[in-house]
Amino acid sequence: MPKFIILYVKYVDAVSIKIGRVAMYLIFVMIGVLLLGSITRNILNMPLSWTVEMAQFIITAYYIAGGAYSMILREHVRMDLLYERFSEKNRARVDVVTTFFLLFYLVIMLIGSVSSTMYAIEYGQRNFSQWNPSMIPIKLIMVAGIFLMILESVSFFFKDLAVATGRKIS
Repeated sequence: MPKFIILYVKYVDAVSIKIGRVAMYLIFVMIGVLLLGSITRNILNMPLSWTVEMAQFIITAYYIAGGAYSMILREHVRMDLLYERFSEKNRARVDVVTTFFLLFYLVIMLIGSVSSTMYAIEYGQRNFSQWNPSMIPIKLIMVAGIFLMILESVSFFFKDLAVATGRKIS
């Protein structure tokens, strides 16, 4: 494989791993926020209106930011009715073809998320709740996470292409 492809795969995988490992700890932040809400509501009798909504934002960031990392770990959902029976080379060939469908889906998601983010920025979109938080931060995270998944999908395309053609990337 050409050197620029090897470097692309190396750097995109490194970024995905770093962001994914940071995102893993968001689950503990979410638990802390929910615990705080529970303690203030049930023990101190002083309910906080923002804890459940903040937990929803955190779990959304966790899910979106960890998407590319789950691809690297091959922990994403896959319909493997026949796929598991294929050889490694045939699996790579199938993945080379299906990556285009994934990329199409992710590009459509990116277009929608960029449009939604631009709307949120232009109109100062806020969530309709008692807390009334800005929607801009979570929408920016959505755009970044989807963009990272596109980069990681291209990386996987190159890795699968290398396996399908009998070459190595490493």
